[in-house]
Amino acid sequence: MSSDPEISALAINVAIPQALRWTDTRRGEAFTLTTLNVRLLPDGHLAVKAYGRPVGGGRGAYVSFPVPDRPELAALISDAASRAGALWAAHRGLG
Repeated sequence: MSSDPEISALAINVAIPQALRWTDTRRGEAFTLTTLNVRLLPDGHLAVKAYGRPVGGGRGAYVSFPVPDRPELAALISDAASRAGALWAAHRGLG
């Protein structure tokens, strides 16, 4: 038996600052993207999807969107992953 626990997922949710939010359309409905879900893949790379709320209001469907290739979003994702890593590394055990 290995002493290293098997980790099936490492993921964080990151709020998209107002200035970086964008709108996209899915299934005929416009969404304002407000949250990033960032996953650490087994090879060490990051994968990210964006989620949000319908522009017209309401809850709408839980639908993922691709993240545009914009330097400021890439910086947010990288900074958030680094910050999450530091927080995990400094954990204080079960409280």
